[in-house]
Amino acid sequence: MTGDGRDGGAHGWRAATERALYGPAGFYRGPEGPAGHFRTSVHASPLFAGAVAELLCRVDTALGRPERLTFVDMAAGRGELVSEVLEQLPESVHARVHACAVEIAGRPADLDHRIEWRSEPPAGITGLLFANEWLDNVPVEVVETDEDGTARLVLVRQDGTESLSPAPLGDAERRWLDTWWPLPSEPGLRAEIGLDRDTAWAAAVGTVERGLAVAVDYTHARGARPPFGTLTGFKEGREVPPVPDGSRDITAHVALDACATGPAARLLGQRAALRALGVGADRPPLSLASRDPAAYVRALARAGEAAELTARGGLGDFGWLVEPVELPLEGLLVDVADHEEQ
Repeated sequence: MTGDGRDGGAHGWRAATERALYGPAGFYRGPEGPAGHFRTSVHASPLFAGAVAELLCRVDTALGRPERLTFVDMAAGRGELVSEVLEQLPESVHARVHACAVEIAGRPADLDHRIEWRSEPPAGITGLLFANEWLDNVPVEVVETDEDGTARLVLVRQDGTESLSPAPLGDAERRWLDTWWPLPSEPGLRAEIGLDRDTAWAAAVGTVERGLAVAVDYTHARGARPPFGTLTGFKEGREVPPVPDGSRDITAHVALDACATGPAARLLGQRAALRALGVGADRPPLSLASRDPAAYVRALARAGEAAELTARGGLGDFGWLVEPVELPLEGLLVDVADHEEQ
């Protein structure tokens, strides 16, 4: 690799993405935040925050209603999720919640004063750590098979031009590939090495003393990895080429199965998880329109929002990695059938 990133030199995608997203002039330092460029479940409907609030209440009950219940919103953007969760909590829970937003950008001026703004999650959490679309922005190395079928690190310049490194992969990268994303020898196939995501998630789970850690992201499973990877960019609501110049988000789907830290972890689809938390897309009965037209309109709007959150080919395709720490899962996501686990 050459250069320091300012001269257009080639770097691995991990270093290039780190600089483009989180450097001094990086994408996530911008004032508009993620909501200015792409639509997440949080921005789609307050039903999503309501489901997270319901999950926090269930965790609270399972923990025996502790005097201090912590809710941590990882990659909080501009605090949209944590703010809405606080709004939707019952007073009996709200009064005991210590709310934390974890984000590298500066604290928004209008954020509720009760929300602690941090660059890292606190230690010793008793409660819920929730990471919505965080791991997909933890940078990864990209590899591609060369003409001989050997996996090589992909190098990229600031203008998006790519080349393959002549150096062999490191032992840790090779082991991860062999275990989680085995590449056939066909030239041109790609994979994204999730080592740094595994490490980041393990560190996040390690901050939970008692409670639950949840990661929500677009995902894929071993045995069904996309043959050419998923690295892409987003800018102003459109999918664009992943050019690491700081002008756009750079993201890749997450191998959540590789991130799981222990045997108690479960992988669920967003449709099943939200349904278990009370978010259903069933239309209200037509008879309600004649009895209570206003209630019918509200219920219809709610059903439409729920449908977007659970739609196949859209937000419903997110995966939920659910990891309990010193806490049984029973009663938290009770309605998820075995066949709906990923």
